[in-house]
Amino acid sequence: MKLKWLGHASWKLNAGSKVIYIDPYRGEYDEKADIILASHAHNDHCDPNKINQIYKEGTSIIAPPGCAKAIGELKIDGDVSAIWRSLKPGEKEDFDGVVVEAVEAYNVKRFRSPGKPFHPKGLGVGYLIHAEGKTIYHVGDSDFIDEMKQVKDVDILLIPSGGTYTMDNEDAAEATIAINPKVAMPMHIWDTNPGEFKKKVESGSDVNVILMQPGDTYEI
Repeated sequence: MKLKWLGHASWKLNAGSKVIYIDPYRGEYDEKADIILASHAHNDHCDPNKINQIYKEGTSIIAPPGCAKAIGELKIDGDVSAIWRSLKPGEKEDFDGVVVEAVEAYNVKRFRSPGKPFHPKGLGVGYLIHAEGKTIYHVGDSDFIDEMKQVKDVDILLIPSGGTYTMDNEDAAEATIAINPKVAMPMHIWDTNPGEFKKKVESGSDVNVILMQPGDTYEI
């Protein structure tokens, strides 16, 4: 399998003969998608222009209901509902051996205004992608929440560490150590220093932190 960081929270995964894009927004998109995953409706995770660029006949789109407007802008013939479905946390979908599972993702510490989180529970999800005997966990936009402690046997963890809207380095390191993946890669970084995340995780666990640059590819 090959995992390419496109930038921000956007990734391309080649797994099980499938081309999978996660949170299409940043980067260059050189292949059409078999599967598109959007964690939530914010434009920097569900960009209709990028979705249009990578959509082909037969592409499956997994996205929360809030993405309806963006997906409704798809330049396709026929019923959008035929290619788009939503997974609630705990639900799974099998795409010829590539299994996509939704998990919770929401804020408990980051608020737009008192009592109004940037990402309230129910707005979005994270995704577990099971393929070729490996599990990739894309956290989505989230704080460190209790549900993450139940996620086990993760090979690659893609975790936001930018603060403001998601976990910062300290929270992301705490979450990473609790999840205990084999490899962790910070994303959604903004102005934080990913080196600090790496130092915190590797000093407190056996997790290998890999600092990717946009455009880098990692072979799993």
